[in-house]
Amino acid sequence: MAASDLVALPAGARAAVASRVGRVVDESATLATGIRVAFACAVFNGGITDRLLTGALAELETRGAALADVTVAWVPGAYELPLAARALAAAGADAVVALGAVIRGDTGHYDFVAGECAAGLQRVQLDTGVPVVFGVLTTDTVDQALVRSAPDDTNKGREAAATAVEMVGVLSTLAKGGA
Repeated sequence: MAASDLVALPAGARAAVASRVGRVVDESATLATGIRVAFACAVFNGGITDRLLTGALAELETRGAALADVTVAWVPGAYELPLAARALAAAGADAVVALGAVIRGDTGHYDFVAGECAAGLQRVQLDTGVPVVFGVLTTDTVDQALVRSAPDDTNKGREAAATAVEMVGVLSTLAKGGA
């Protein structure tokens, strides 16, 4: 058994919990129809970002999104993603997905950029109430980033877009029905 099998949510776990509690909010199958998703994309390591964005857009199409309703804002690097995410949230996006890649090098630059990017994006979503999804790869090597941005179902941009749509659904359901 692979380590990923050990940490994945077991089959039937959601149904088992639903049979024991009063209410479960599970929006894993939410469609993207009518949802305004915006992307903040880093130009630095842009070849990786492009692969992530391609996967994300494919996921939105699979979920019924009209890509004409999608906004993409390109920023210089991962460090600038939180500011763009905040502007996109303020402009009316239902969810923002930040995409980029911070690849470890020989200096401490990686630690500062990756950590501050993550903290900034978290702050934006908590301050605005708009889901901001961390689709920024933080890898040791370019090869790892290429694997995580492969044009298949394992593409982390695809996963980030799915997370954005699901979070819009969860928050909408919670707003309608309380806790």
